[in-house]
Amino acid sequence: MELCEGGELFDRIVARGHYTERAAAAVTKTIVEVVQMCHKHGVMHRDLKPENFLFANKKETAALKSIDFGLSVFFKPGEIFTEIVGSPYYMAPEVLKRNYGREVDVWSAGVILYILLCGVPPFWAETEQGVAQAIIRSVIDFKRDPWPKVSENAKDLVRKMLNPDPKRRLTAQEVLDHPWLQNAKKAPNVSLGETVKARLKQFSVMNKLKKRALKVIAEHLSVEEVAGIKEGFQLMDTANRGKINIDELRVGLLKLGHTIPDADLQIVMEAGDVDKDGYLDYGEFVAISVHLRKMGNDEHLKKAFEFFDRNQSGYIEIEELRDALTDEVETNSEEVINAIMHDVDTDKDGRISYDEFAVMMKAGTDWRKASRQYSRERFNNLSLKLMKDGSLQMNNEPR
Repeated sequence: MELCEGGELFDRIVARGHYTERAAAAVTKTIVEVVQMCHKHGVMHRDLKPENFLFANKKETAALKSIDFGLSVFFKPGEIFTEIVGSPYYMAPEVLKRNYGREVDVWSAGVILYILLCGVPPFWAETEQGVAQAIIRSVIDFKRDPWPKVSENAKDLVRKMLNPDPKRRLTAQEVLDHPWLQNAKKAPNVSLGETVKARLKQFSVMNKLKKRALKVIAEHLSVEEVAGIKEGFQLMDTANRGKINIDELRVGLLKLGHTIPDADLQIVMEAGDVDKDGYLDYGEFVAISVHLRKMGNDEHLKKAFEFFDRNQSGYIEIEELRDALTDEVETNSEEVINAIMHDVDTDKDGRISYDEFAVMMKAGTDWRKASRQYSRERFNNLSLKLMKDGSLQMNNEPR
C-alpha cells in the first residue's frame, strides 16, 4: 500500500497556525474532485471525513489523497440504499432515514468544508441522539466567529452542499462549477483568525481542564473508595516503579477480566497520561478510574468545583480559569481560554456555574475522539427509534 507521510488533513490545519479561505478552497476542490471521480465510475464512498484524507508528504505542496474505501459500494443511477454506514458527524439526514443515494458524499464533503472554515462540525452534540437530532434539524450556524469574516460565496456553497433535501443538494460537478471553487485562487487569503485554530485545539485543553478536575477529585477520594483502585494499580505495577506503561495496563486489565482493544487502550493512556511521559503514575491511574466510573458522585464534583472557585463566589470566573490552566496551555492561550468559556458557559453570563461545570465533566468534550468512538450499531438502533417516534419526518421543509 502507498505510504502517505504528510499526516491527516486536520493535523495539518492545526500545525499551520494560520488557515485561510483560499487554503480551504484548494482542499475542498480536491475532496470534491475525488467525489466526482468516484460517482463518475459508479462508486459511492459513504465515509468521507477529515481522517480519511492524508497528505502524500510533508511538503506544503503535497497532494491530498483519499483513503479507506472499506464502506464504499457500486451503485446504479436511481438505486436506493438503506444500510446505516459512515461516521455520525458526517452522515446525511437521508442515511438516518435509510433511504439514500450518491448525494450523501456531497453532504459529507459539505460538513468537512464547514469544519475547514470554522473548526467545529455544523451538527454536533454530546450524545449520539443529540448528533442525530441536530443532523435532522440541519440548522447551520453562521453567526459564531469566524463566520462574519467568511465570504458570502463560501457560505452559499456550504448551504447548498448541506441542503437536507438530497434532490436539491448540489451534485459533485455542480459544486466544482460553483463560483467559490471556480475562483479558488482568488478566494480571500486573510487568516480566518486564531479562533479556528484555537477551536481545533481547545478540545485537548478542555480535556486538560477535565483532567485537572479529575486529579483534584482523585486526591479527595476516601480511603475506602481508593482501596480497590489502589489494589488494581499494585497488581499492574509488577516492577514496583510507581507507574505503569501500556503493556502493564493491558496485562493488568486482562487479569481483572477486561479485554480492551489496543486503540481504546491508547485512548485511555492518552487521556490519563497528563505529563506525557508514556506512563500512568498512581494519581493519573486513579483519575482515569474515577473518569471511567462515570463521575457518579456529585460530592466529588463539588470538591473539584470548589478547587477552581478560589474566591468561593459559586462561579468559576475567567481569571480563575486562567490561573487553573497556567501550566497547561501555551502563552498565547487567551483565545483558548475564551473558547472554553464560550462552550462551557451555556447561559452566557461570562462565568461557569456549578451546573455548567457538572455538564462538562459528565459529557464527552472532544468531538474528534467521540466521532471515532461512536458505535455504528448504536446509531443503527437510534435511527430505528427516531423513525418510530416521528423525529425523522422533521426536515425537507425549505429553510
